[in-house]
Amino acid sequence: MLFWIVSVAITFAVAGLLIGALRAARLRDVTAANSDIAVYKDQLAEVERDLARGIVTESEADAVRVEVSRRLLDADTRDTGDKAEQKGQSGIGITIVALCVIAGGLGTYAWIGAPGYGDMPMKPRLAALEKARADRPGQAAAEAEVAGDLPRPEAPDPQFLTLMDQLRAAVAERPNDIQGLTFLAQYEARIGNYSASRAAQEQLIAAKGDEATDTDKLTLVDIMVFAAAGYVSPEAESVVRDVLMGSPENGAARYYLGLAEAQAGRADRAFAIWAQLLEDSPPSAPWVPVVRGEIFDVAFAAGVTNYQLPPTSSLPALSDDDIAAANDMTAQERAEMIQGMVGRLADRLAIEGGPPEDWARLISTLGVLGDQNRARAIAAEAETVFADNANALALIANARAQAGISQ
Repeated sequence: MLFWIVSVAITFAVAGLLIGALRAARLRDVTAANSDIAVYKDQLAEVERDLARGIVTESEADAVRVEVSRRLLDADTRDTGDKAEQKGQSGIGITIVALCVIAGGLGTYAWIGAPGYGDMPMKPRLAALEKARADRPGQAAAEAEVAGDLPRPEAPDPQFLTLMDQLRAAVAERPNDIQGLTFLAQYEARIGNYSASRAAQEQLIAAKGDEATDTDKLTLVDIMVFAAAGYVSPEAESVVRDVLMGSPENGAARYYLGLAEAQAGRADRAFAIWAQLLEDSPPSAPWVPVVRGEIFDVAFAAGVTNYQLPPTSSLPALSDDDIAAANDMTAQERAEMIQGMVGRLADRLAIEGGPPEDWARLISTLGVLGDQNRARAIAAEAETVFADNANALALIANARAQAGISQ
């Protein structure tokens, strides 16, 4: 109610200002008849002065008085008509101005506002968003909702399915078998069992305990987001935040955190995360085209109207078609986002190189996506690049194990 009281008061105040300006302009408007009356009165006064000085005779003065008086009477008649007409026009003009201001205000609010909503200050609005965030669907519910919409791989060979049954049975008997869990997470995803793949990857991380790497965790996030058609569930967000606790500059984790904030309605937080991520990321980072395609919508939702993207002159791998495709991505198409990000990561490593963590993540993710041949080739290349780095070779070996590829 307070909103409407204030709105009506502002509307009438604006209308009053416009009406006052209109009236002032009309009062300043001197008609031709008014000017004539002033001239004729001056002429009568001048005749009296000339008569007193003896310049004209009494008969001449009478003749001038008669003529000037006739003209004065005619001008006064016209002035009276002008004032009556002006008064009528003024009333019509004032009415039109008032109606335009009121109708314009109501129309604009109906277009961009929210008629019917009660008062909602920022604090309760944010509280409502946080409650909705806390109540949003979990990973299992999200997977169940989109299960029929995800792209399905080709039907596997029956012999492969038999081997999968044997692998599942072996892991059930040895639930802490790192190698078995790695294979299981990879091959479940390969045949389209994303929920089972996610469960196996979670079990793998639990089995590794403190030895679980960021690559292990982000592989889990990749699977979870893919299985939920691009949705970052509370469980996936928890894994992302865990990665950021130890590696606050991790670009993939920052991307996923920004996506989670945007999906939760906190465009202000998402924009801050993504804008800084674009500033910090190399141009060919796999998340860059996705962020560049979506950040303007996020900025608009956050109330930022003057955002400018970082320079694109150093983006040879980024085309306008890439940005447009990311910007037009539907919920179903988001399920293919991971493959696109992996492809860009592979291109960057092939052209520019990168830290061993990026190579390890690429190898393990390719394994999860079922592309063993490519994972094996990239692992061999990484081992050549980091031949003198024992720590890097250990990461590559771990990624090989996750991808289920041999030396």
